[in-house]
Amino acid sequence: MTSVLSASGRQTRRVADLVRAGVSGAPVSISLLVLMWVLGAATDNLGRPSRYVTRQFASGILAFEHGRVWTALTSGLWAPGLVGYLVATVAILLAAVPLERRMGSGRFAVAAVSTQVLGTLIALGVSEAIKVVDEAWGFRLHVGVALSPTPWIVGVAMVASSSMNTLWRRRLRVGLIMLLATLALFSGHLLDMVRLCSALVGLALGPVIVGRSARGPRLAGTQREGRVLVALVVAASAIGPALAALSPNAVGPLAVLRELFRGVDWTPSEVRDLCAQSRTGEDCRRGLLGLRLGGLGPTILSLMPSVFLLVLSDGLRRGRRFAWLAAVVAQVVLLALSLLNFGVRYVGFVGEESLFYGLDSPNLYRTLAPFLTPLAVLILLLVTRRFFTVSAPRGTYRRMWVRLAVFGVGLGVAYALLGLLARNGFDRRPAVISLVADYPQRLIPPVYLQWLDPRFLPNDAMTTLLYEWTGVLLWAVSCIAVAATFLAPAYGAATGGTEHARSLLIRSGGSPLSWMTTWRGNRYWFAPDDVSYVAYRVISGVALTTGDPVGPRESLRATVTGFAEFATGNGWIPCFYSVTGELRAITDSLGWAGIQVAEETVLHLDELEFKGKKFQDVRTALNRAEKSGVRAEWISFPDAPLALTDQINAISEEWVADKGMPEMGFTLGGLDEIDDPQVRCLIAVDEHRTVHGVTSWMPVYRDGRVVGWTLDFMRRRAEGFRPSMEFLIASAALSLKDEGAEFVSLSGAPLAKVDTRSDPDPDTVSDADAEEARERGTLAAVMDTVLDLLGRTLEPVYGFRSLLAFKSKFQPDYVPMYMTFADPAALPSIGNAVGRAYLPDVSFGQGLRLVRTMMRSS
Repeated sequence: MTSVLSASGRQTRRVADLVRAGVSGAPVSISLLVLMWVLGAATDNLGRPSRYVTRQFASGILAFEHGRVWTALTSGLWAPGLVGYLVATVAILLAAVPLERRMGSGRFAVAAVSTQVLGTLIALGVSEAIKVVDEAWGFRLHVGVALSPTPWIVGVAMVASSSMNTLWRRRLRVGLIMLLATLALFSGHLLDMVRLCSALVGLALGPVIVGRSARGPRLAGTQREGRVLVALVVAASAIGPALAALSPNAVGPLAVLRELFRGVDWTPSEVRDLCAQSRTGEDCRRGLLGLRLGGLGPTILSLMPSVFLLVLSDGLRRGRRFAWLAAVVAQVVLLALSLLNFGVRYVGFVGEESLFYGLDSPNLYRTLAPFLTPLAVLILLLVTRRFFTVSAPRGTYRRMWVRLAVFGVGLGVAYALLGLLARNGFDRRPAVISLVADYPQRLIPPVYLQWLDPRFLPNDAMTTLLYEWTGVLLWAVSCIAVAATFLAPAYGAATGGTEHARSLLIRSGGSPLSWMTTWRGNRYWFAPDDVSYVAYRVISGVALTTGDPVGPRESLRATVTGFAEFATGNGWIPCFYSVTGELRAITDSLGWAGIQVAEETVLHLDELEFKGKKFQDVRTALNRAEKSGVRAEWISFPDAPLALTDQINAISEEWVADKGMPEMGFTLGGLDEIDDPQVRCLIAVDEHRTVHGVTSWMPVYRDGRVVGWTLDFMRRRAEGFRPSMEFLIASAALSLKDEGAEFVSLSGAPLAKVDTRSDPDPDTVSDADAEEARERGTLAAVMDTVLDLLGRTLEPVYGFRSLLAFKSKFQPDYVPMYMTFADPAALPSIGNAVGRAYLPDVSFGQGLRLVRTMMRSS
């Protein structure tokens, strides 16, 4: 008994400590929460909305017309019924309290009051204006009331977003605005309008109340984040009609789409009696439509296209090309249906008896409104097409279509056989031919069948199950099959070739940079003996390779000549980029020209020890990490917990935003490249599991085993442990040494090099060779000068030379990396191809910023 009491006392003390911590850290939020419940109880408003509260304290146009101007503020202190109070409580505890701690109580209070009052006033003004274009919706807004704390909660969230890091600022704003806009357009109540306007007010007042992020309002982001934002928009467009369907009182301009999901309850006997009098009469057709739309099965079947769009949203988030194509087709279909709706209502080419979208009175504004949503989403998909280039492994969709076809045919056979066995349960006994002909209609959302008279209708439980749920089953299986294809490993537009290239790379090995050949964007040329390959991409007529060919070193020369012949045979200019001195020696012997484009830094691990004065910075980083409680931890990004990967995403997006330019690609990896089971990530985390920095390491193979690792991805939290990169690289080198690795490469620094090599001794070069080299190298020397100038002018933006200087702290061996080409006269085209390879998605505005930065630095 004593132990029970003591345990109860401990729990009580924990709750009390938690409450005290909340009150001390967020006094305004907790006070408003308590006040909300006290006022609700005092005014008998907790069970269901009190008429007294609704009349005296809820905001609305009628309240203002009667002089109750205080309702713009007081409407945020009550909630509409018990569910409203519970939702508001959760929102305050999960959102308002953390935001107050972040912003400070004074700023939080200013944000809450200003967004609540201004958002309400603007929403009332907008509601008055809406009556001009939509009298029905405007009337509902005119007589409606708003009573909820959610407007000031979303307003404060938008205010706080102004000072958030780039990733969460962008996601919060896009996600919240899309959600609130969807509610306003579909549900359409005054409270929805107030919430949306409060959020927009918070968006405008954020910089004034809390200031901007240290990195300002830059919107540059990675391709990965662009996919997430597009997926959010497509998901919102899919959820909207479902929200309207599930809301019995939806009045928004897009609420008409709920007719796609719901119908009037009719029984087969009632419909049979109506149709016996007149098969083409309005009552008969309305009854048939009601049977098709009513009930659980038809409702779920009508929701399945929205579910399918949600599945496609996940594919868009992953960058899948199939998801983009399917989403485009879906939006085109929705556009066609909207145009058909317009034709039915205003052109009349289907006939006055049509029940398309119900029998509401035609309204031009409401008829065109459903057209605008798929049009906007379609335009967004077309504009962002470049984000969605990832294809599934070869044969994935062929197998999917075959399996779905087999399942569909089998389901059709089952429908016909079971229907034949249970045909006495239909209002008309169908023959096999009728059942087979009716099967395709069972797969279509029922609202689209309203112009077709049903051949027969179910009368008992068995036939109802067969009639209404056959289509649901096929749609569900289709959604699962499509979702499964998004989980299949994919490496870009040439996934099939990438899988084969990976197997060859693991089997034979390559240079320290060879794992980059498996990155997205590469195409592959495989040697006739299928033991070597070249990874390349064609840009402006230049076949630009990624590093050395992969394969046995004894066949390197044959691989180079074979690929050069392949490229020239296709009308391309062959160019090997970021290659080793071994490959340059081969191309030099073929009469090609070459220039140095980067400097690789290599640490040999057999005798590595961070001792002596030259490693002082490295030892300092290791010691500071130990004192600060920061430790290094190996993870695999695809399998890591969301709590870690989300932080890595945020750190990366903040880094990109800080540049104000797109993330570079080609030989510089990003988040897509670390999302690979064979790439290891070393992160710096503290005792609170806060990620301070992250590095990624690519395997280097020789004869089927890993002999080294190459550094690629490097990101550090701006406000985190400052020497995290020194700490992580040193920790990785020591850890990999213990694992038996021979070396680690710190990768190459583009457009940066160390001048430690001398020209060849003229006494060892013949006159003919010297003359040929001079002729071959004149334009190459010009290009080398241009690249040197470009490296200096790009330094303020991307800092490649600073990166090379940073790597010198580890006292590496320097290995030059080259670009070799057959025709020096093609250097302008090659230079253009290299630039577009590194920055394929640079916009006009970003280009202007880059030019301004280069001009300031010159």
